[in-house]
Amino acid sequence: MAQIFLPYTNVIAKVSLIGGVAFLSFLIWIWYVNYRSPYWTRVNVVLEQPVPFSHEHHVSGLGIDCRYCHTTVEKVAFAGMPSTETCMTCHSQVWSDAPILEPVRASFQTGKPIAWNRVHDLPDFVYFNHSIHVQKGVSCVNCHGRVDRMPLISQQNNLYMKWCLDCHRSPQKQIRPREEIFNFDWNSQSLSTAEAKNLVKSYHINVNQLTDCILCHR
Repeated sequence: MAQIFLPYTNVIAKVSLIGGVAFLSFLIWIWYVNYRSPYWTRVNVVLEQPVPFSHEHHVSGLGIDCRYCHTTVEKVAFAGMPSTETCMTCHSQVWSDAPILEPVRASFQTGKPIAWNRVHDLPDFVYFNHSIHVQKGVSCVNCHGRVDRMPLISQQNNLYMKWCLDCHRSPQKQIRPREEIFNFDWNSQSLSTAEAKNLVKSYHINVNQLTDCILCHR
């Protein structure tokens, strides 16, 4: 019986198979690179805001506590954004005519809140509660980074599930005494392993439940 396929078709088949695998691997590599890039994660990407607010100036320079602006961070799920009245407490006297603060003055006069662009924006299927993290000894620094050193704020972590789980699996590495939660200069190395474990116990942190899906996906 005559051959249906010529001998060189074997070469074509092998080259096609290798090429297909190589092309698929290339697509996976492209996806992975993009998945970890700032294009997807928004890490270190500074978003344009109506007013270029400097945390570095207000926190480090003026010594304003986080809770002065984010008033609900210890009480409810959402940390809260400062009202225009909070801004005008100072800026009715300081830099009261600065052009850069015109959106603040306009908001105060019209009663329309400033439309800030959200920097940390979790997917809708993820539930996050600021107050419970603060109560359990998690500092602003853990998630937001050293905002006291940021002239313009940007996201410092990718907010992927693995990043959350790394903390939930080893909370003793992340927590601190409650009186140090809003202290950006607190050194985590000052806490011994035994002291960290005692904090986990005193905060009633059940490590076995921290990785339950229902905790964050409700």
